[in-house]
Parts: sequence; C-alpha cells; structure tokens
Amino acid sequence: MLGTNRKLIELEKQGKSIRVGLVGAGQMGRGMIAQIEKMKGMKVVITADIAVENVVKAYENAGIKKADLVVTDNKSKAAEAVRSGFVVATADASLVSGLADVDVVVDATGVPNVGAEIAWKSITNKKHIVMLNVEADITVGPILKQMADAAGVVYTGSAGDEPGAIMELFDFSEALGFETVALGKGKNNPLNVEANPDTAAQEAAEKKSSPKMLASFQDGTKTMVEMNAVANATGFLPDKPGMHGLKGEVKDLPAFFETKENGGKVSKEKVVEYINGIAPGVFAIIRSEQEEVNAELTYLKMGDGPNYVLYRPYHLTSLETPLSIAKAYLDHVPTIAPYKGRIAETATVAKKDLAEGDYLDSIGGFTVYGTILTAEDSDAMEALPIGLVDRHIKMRKAVKKGEIIRMSDIIHERDTTIWKLRELQNTFGTVSAEDSGIIKEAPVV
Repeated sequence: MLGTNRKLIELEKQGKSIRVGLVGAGQMGRGMIAQIEKMKGMKVVITADIAVENVVKAYENAGIKKADLVVTDNKSKAAEAVRSGFVVATADASLVSGLADVDVVVDATGVPNVGAEIAWKSITNKKHIVMLNVEADITVGPILKQMADAAGVVYTGSAGDEPGAIMELFDFSEALGFETVALGKGKNNPLNVEANPDTAAQEAAEKKSSPKMLASFQDGTKTMVEMNAVANATGFLPDKPGMHGLKGEVKDLPAFFETKENGGKVSKEKVVEYINGIAPGVFAIIRSEQEEVNAELTYLKMGDGPNYVLYRPYHLTSLETPLSIAKAYLDHVPTIAPYKGRIAETATVAKKDLAEGDYLDSIGGFTVYGTILTAEDSDAMEALPIGLVDRHIKMRKAVKKGEIIRMSDIIHERDTTIWKLRELQNTFGTVSAEDSGIIKEAPVV
C-alpha cells in the first residue's frame, strides 16, 4: 500500500487534488494554509473568517498571488472562482461546507458552538470534517461521528493535536499486541486554575498569542479537554477527578503507572494522565507478557519493566492537519474519533464566587475552568459540560469558587447549535451506522 506522500503525488500526477475548505484563519489556520501550499495533491480552495482580511493575509503569507485570490460572500461567484482555479476568501463560513467543489472541511475556529455548526453542516453536505476544535468534539463528537458514519463521510480529530498524537501511539501499541497501560501528555506550564486573560496578558503579548487561549492552557481546561477526547476514543479514564498532574521526566513514567500497591502513583490501569516536566511530548505506557519482548524492550532502553514507555517529543499542531485530511479522503479513516462514545466529561468549575444573576463568559475567561470526570460521575451530579459554556448562561443561584456548576444552577437563555446537538445526543444515545434516518430527524441548525 502506498504511503500518504506517494498517494498525494499520484493524485497530482492524475491532475487531481484534495480540495480543502477551511474555517478560521487564526494561528492554526494560517500555518495549515502555508503547509498545504508546499504539498502535492492538496489545495485550500476556500477559507472563511469573520475578519476576511485575515484570510487574505494568510493566503498572501503562503505565497499565493493577489491575482489568484477572489474575495466574495456570494456562493455562485465562489463556486465559479474555485472551478476556475482561484482560491476564495470569505466571511461566510456556510460557503465552505456548501460548495460542491470542496472535499474536506477543516474547523480551526476553537469556538465550541461554531465548530459544532461547521461539523453539522459539513456532514449534512456529505463532506469529510476534520476538527481542530477538541472542545466541540468532547461535547457532541459522539453524535457527530454517528451522523458522519450514517452519511458515509469521515468525522475526525486532527493529527498534530495532542489527542491525535496520543492516538497514533495507542494504535501503534495495540496493533503490535502490547497491553496499553496509560496514555498521556505533558503540560508546559504550572496549573493555575485562577488564570484569566488579565493574568495571561503579558506572556500572551510576548508569545503573540491570545490571552484567553493562553489562560485556557494555564488553568488546565485545555489539558482536561484533550485527555477527555483521548478517553472517548480509547475507553481509558482519569484515575481521579482532574487527574493527578504528576511531575517527572520521561524515564520516570513507567514506574509512575504501576499501581500504588506496587509502588506506583495510580490506583488502576488504563488511565489518562498529564505530566509536568515532559512537554510538549505525549506518551503511552505499554506492557507485554512475552519474555523475549520484554528483554528486547529493556535492551532498547524503553524502561526496566514491567512497564515501558513510548514517547513522542513533539506535536506540530495544525501543520500536521493535512495528514488527517489526506487520511480521511484517501483512506476513509479518522485519525482520532470518539469510538467509545461519551465515557468522560469535562465539567465546569467556578473560577471565582458566582452570584445569582451573574453571566458566564467562555473557556479561558474570568468565570470558569474545566476538570475531567468520568461520564458516570458527571451525570450523577448533573454537571454543566464545559463545551456548552457561553455568554448566554445566567446563574440561577450562587456557586462558590472551586465548586462544580450543575445544570440546575443555570438558566440558558438562547438555544445554539451545540446545545441542540447535545440534546439530540442525550435523546438518541448510540446510533448505528445504518440508521441514517437520524439525520433527517435532527433539528435544522
């Protein structure tokens, strides 16, 4: 079987290419456009962003001439431009999934509701969808995957994002017949659940990043969300609410994931975890019952046994997304998807004392952060999923700092796509690939 690179070269030799539609021309989107511009057999033919000048700049930075770029919100003009070999910049995200000449859609917005809507519209328009929006995935990914299966398209997370990189290690381990004991990632800053855009502002300016985005990493929400996606894909669960947040080096990992009764740090196997001190890497802890295999793993310095570590020291975020695009289009296979359904949840926690009548803001904001629980524990307390948080949520009653916000604590004043899909997911539960009727029964959003 040809490798992805050779498949793309062959596609280009045939005068064809994978036509990519992108929503979001921020840091991730800009990098992806530039990367794809140097690849064979793939082209970002249309990109949408609410600030269309960001799209124009992204294309120009990738080396595309202004003469080859059409700026329009008109569907007919956009379609004609793509068919004529131009690339399109638009402020209308619906054009991306609505054009016939788009094969794969990528969501790089980072906004849960927007991502849910993009995925929904892509699937109903029979487009493969690649999500660089893990917050949307952990909230409504199970129902979106089932809809995509029913529609005959691929719903997938992205290579290069930490969940995708972890999944590649997991698939490698499982394919070789190892027992996978734990899966995880490094955290590259100390956990500070009080982090907000103001406290993150100086560092964000130095890194030329969004203060809100940086705060979502510092307060742990992004880590919880990422490991939630891994849990839903693999069936592995946090050892405790919020995980342990252990500190150590790669060489320490095999011993960490022995159970406590055997001198380790965890109470059970098949867990997701984050480690302070190994960022930006990801890891899988593996084990074998075969004496010869263990001898070779020890010789190869993967650990001293019985646990061994597979460690990848990098992940290239959106620069690797083209690999997921190609895998979806060429092989019809996801990089990572919620194969196990919703088995974990990232619950919403008050970042400060919240009074009756207060409104929540958003992930990485001033009011809330997320912590991972098992879905069973989350359901028992009726916790508000972090992916549903938006500015239209009003506190029905006061909640103290550090307490989990429950559904009964809030009033949601406006229905959004992600809320409707979540209700659909709660109503239908598991849907077989054959039951395509669910798509017709779902609400128009």
